[in-house]
Amino acid sequence: MTTTDSAADRLGRLILPALRWSDATGFDHEAPAIARALELGVGGFILFGGPADAVRTLTADLVRRAGRPLLIGADLERGAGQQFAGLTELPPPRALAALVADGGTRALDAIRWAGAVTAHEARGVGVNWVFAPVADLDALADNPIVQTRAFGEDPARVAACVAAWVEGCQAADALACAKHYPGHGRTATDSHAGVPVVAADAATLRAADGAPFDAAIAAGVASLMTAHVAYPALDPTGRPATFSAPILGHLRAAQRFAGLVVTDALIMEGALAGQGEAQAGVEALRAGADILLYPNDVAAVRDALARALATGELAAARVGEALERYERALARATAPAAPDAPRGPFASAAALADAILAGGLRRGDARDAVPALRAPLELAIVDDDVGGPYPASPSDHVARALAAAGLTLGEGGSRIVLAFAEPRAWKGRAGFGEPSRQALAALAPDATLVVLFGHPRLVAEIPGQAPVLVAWHRQRLMQEAVARWIGGTAGGSVPRGAPV
Repeated sequence: MTTTDSAADRLGRLILPALRWSDATGFDHEAPAIARALELGVGGFILFGGPADAVRTLTADLVRRAGRPLLIGADLERGAGQQFAGLTELPPPRALAALVADGGTRALDAIRWAGAVTAHEARGVGVNWVFAPVADLDALADNPIVQTRAFGEDPARVAACVAAWVEGCQAADALACAKHYPGHGRTATDSHAGVPVVAADAATLRAADGAPFDAAIAAGVASLMTAHVAYPALDPTGRPATFSAPILGHLRAAQRFAGLVVTDALIMEGALAGQGEAQAGVEALRAGADILLYPNDVAAVRDALARALATGELAAARVGEALERYERALARATAPAAPDAPRGPFASAAALADAILAGGLRRGDARDAVPALRAPLELAIVDDDVGGPYPASPSDHVARALAAAGLTLGEGGSRIVLAFAEPRAWKGRAGFGEPSRQALAALAPDATLVVLFGHPRLVAEIPGQAPVLVAWHRQRLMQEAVARWIGGTAGGSVPRGAPV
C-alpha cells in the first residue's frame, strides 16, 4: 500500500463531528450520525451537554464500537460542569483573573487548580481533549463573543493565566487547547455570524495578542484552535486564519509550535463565507490545520479530502503530517489518568466563587458601600440572555437558595435587581439590548442593590445610584454564591454546596 493510499484510508481520523444531548431523547437521536461517523473512521467527537453518567456511558460505547482509541473533546472553559451536569462548574476566566487583579496571592494557583479540576473530571467521563483555555485578549468593549471568556486585556497578565491553566489541565492528563489563534479579542463581529476583520498592525498582533499563545506554547500546550477571523496585516489576501498558510506557517516556523492545530467549528459562518463546508475542510487542511472540528456532513468533508488528495490539490505529505500529529496527540490523550482529585488553594468551587465575590462591589465613590438589606427581599430579574437557538440556563437559583435558607422574599423591603448578560453567539453585540435597557431604567434607580451576571464594564450601562455586585456569569455556581453574599449581608446564612 502506498503512502497516499494509506493516508486516503485514514482521512476520517482528521474529522471530529459533534454529538449533542437532548433532554427529550438523551443521545439516542444521534445513533444514525454515530454509526455513520464510525463507519467513516472519524478521529473522535466533540460533545455538548448531558448528565455525567450518560456521557460516561456514551464515551465508553463510542470507543468500544470504534475498536480503537478516540479523541473526545468538549468546550470546558468554565469547568466540566459547563457541559456535563453533576460535574464541577468553575467561574469564567475573567472572574478567575480578578483574583490576580486584586493581588490575591493564590490567584495563579487557583487558575492552575481550575485547569486540573476540569481535566480530572473530564477524563472521569471519557473526555480527553479540553477546548480551553481562551487565550484571546478582552481588548475591545464591542466584542460580542469574547468578554468574560478571556482572562483580561493585559497581554502579560493573560499570558500568565493561560500558562497556569494549561499547566494544570495537562498535569491532570487531558489535552489543553489554547484558542482562538492568533487572537479573537479585537473583533466587533462574531465569527459565528460572519468573517470578522482585524485591522491591527502586525507588530501589535504579534507582541500583544500573540503573547498568551506564546505562553501557552512555552507551557507545552498540546493543541491550538484557529480563529475564523481575517488579519490583513498577517495575510494580505484577507483569508481567515483557519485557511491562511502564512498565518499557520508563522505558528509553526516562528513560534515553533509542533502540536495539533484544530479548526474552530466548521458550521460557523466565519468558516463558510464564500465556500461550502466540504471545501472549507480541504482549504483548512491545506493551509496547515490538522483536525477539522464540527462539520455537519462528515461524509461530504471526507469525500472532498479524498478527491483533493487524489488530484494533488491536497499534498500527501501535508495529510501525512496531520495524521502523525493526530496519532501523537491521541497517544498522549488516552494514556492512563491519575486517579486522585487535584488539590488546590480552595476547598471547593463554591469557596472560590465566594472569594471572587468578596471584591465584587463596583460603582466607585460612595456607591461601593455594602448596602443595608431589609426583608422581605424583592428580586427583580432583567434577563438579556433569553432567545436564540439554545435556551439560557435558569435565572432562579438565587431565589431558590435564599428561600431554602429561610429568607423571606417578596415586596415591601429591599429591591435587588438581578441583571443577566453573558456573551452568546446569537446576540451579535456586546452589552444590554434595548428591552433590557428599558427594564433596567424602570427597576435599577429604586434598587438597594444590583447584581450583574456579566462583564464589569456593563456597570456603566446600569442607571441609578445603587451599588453593583459583579457576579460575572449566570451559572448556578455564581448565582448560589450571590445568594450566600446576600444572606450574609441581610443577616441570614446560606450554606455552601458540596466541596469539589
